[in-house]
Amino acid sequence: MLRREVRLRREYLYRKAQEDRLRTIEEKKQKVKGALEENRVLPTDVRKDALQLQKLLEYDDEGAEGVSSHMDDEYKWAGVEDPKVMVTTSRDPSSRLKMFAKEVKLMFPGAQRMNRGNHEINALVRACKANNVTDLVIIHETRGQPDGLVVCHLPFGPTAYFTLYNVVMRHDVPDIGTMSEAYPHLIFHNFTTRLGKRVSNILKYLFPVPKEDSRRVITFANQEDFISFRHHTYKKTDHKNVELTEVGPRFEMKLYMIKLGTLENENTADVEWRHHAYTHTAKKRRFLSVE
Repeated sequence: MLRREVRLRREYLYRKAQEDRLRTIEEKKQKVKGALEENRVLPTDVRKDALQLQKLLEYDDEGAEGVSSHMDDEYKWAGVEDPKVMVTTSRDPSSRLKMFAKEVKLMFPGAQRMNRGNHEINALVRACKANNVTDLVIIHETRGQPDGLVVCHLPFGPTAYFTLYNVVMRHDVPDIGTMSEAYPHLIFHNFTTRLGKRVSNILKYLFPVPKEDSRRVITFANQEDFISFRHHTYKKTDHKNVELTEVGPRFEMKLYMIKLGTLENENTADVEWRHHAYTHTAKKRRFLSVE
């Protein structure tokens, strides 16, 4: 099992290393194609290889969308098989964090919750891989208030780190009733940049494909790089109106890092993106949307 895992990891890293070379060739091909279609002079950086690039263009089909990447391999079974999510907490959780972990577990259909105990991260990840878990979700706290969420996609990554704000738990709302466990419809609003699409994929593939008659809706709405999480059920009151009922919990998330690896390799994994707070333009820049 260990040898197989090492071999698969090595193959994954090799494919990732080839991407830059293939992407450069793809960009040059598109320059040649654009110049030929618009009857323009070829750009100077592709003139030397123009004939060879034109031959490669003849073999491209219409359905291809450029270079396939390691991101395609990460979620290649998404939508084919239901995700298997494991939810756990940081060590020595407070009673409030345990309650929040139960609510997070109910958010993901078919998810399981595990008491952390004294288990180390390496042991956790190995156990999840052995049981074909697709995503490991770890919740952190500060003085009893949930303030961190880590989503680790298995077996090779990525791992996304979020900060949580304004957490309102179902336990804090009186007479809220039970939570539906139907597969939810998902709404992603204002994830327009490349990083925004990447984050929406990380969150989207935590949920299975819903049935058409599902009355449960989960919303991830991005505004100024703060992602608002809202959870509702709906019912039709008549042919024109729909009544929404908030189920909870509710919170805001802010992405601060994505790593190309799993949690047991986080010290050596490449950082795909990191939020740099202490720069002059940090307050003005938007990363998940162009607005």
